[in-house]
Amino acid sequence: MSACIFCDIIARRAPASIVYEDDMVIAFMDLFPINPGHTLVVSKRHFTRVADVDEATAARMMTVARDIAAAIYRSPVRADGVNLTLADGRAAGQEVPHAHLHVIPRFRGDGFHCTRAGGLRQASRDQLEEKAAILRKALGEEADRAS
Repeated sequence: MSACIFCDIIARRAPASIVYEDDMVIAFMDLFPINPGHTLVVSKRHFTRVADVDEATAARMMTVARDIAAAIYRSPVRADGVNLTLADGRAAGQEVPHAHLHVIPRFRGDGFHCTRAGGLRQASRDQLEEKAAILRKALGEEADRAS
């Protein structure tokens, strides 16, 4: 076994209930599901951070997650809604350091909540503009590096 359980699943060194697989991604049932049908869409290449995932793989992960969400709605799996969640880094709740997208069937009263401690606080327009400028600059620098 390697240090990454998802790499072990991809290499068939660890068991998984596979839903879908192609040359870029694999999707399998979450071992600790929020609700029945909770599926993980995992890049086959090991990327720890979402920022490291190449564009084609990121797009494929989202497309497969969308297709699984559609399949959930067509199936007898109970779902009035679906959450797509990607936690990036331990502080964000990432438990397995391998890029993956959760497809979580949701229904009213299922007991799962994504809440903020202390409630919502609206940012000022100045605060929003300041952070937007910082990110625009960082995006420009990233685009310059990619050229």
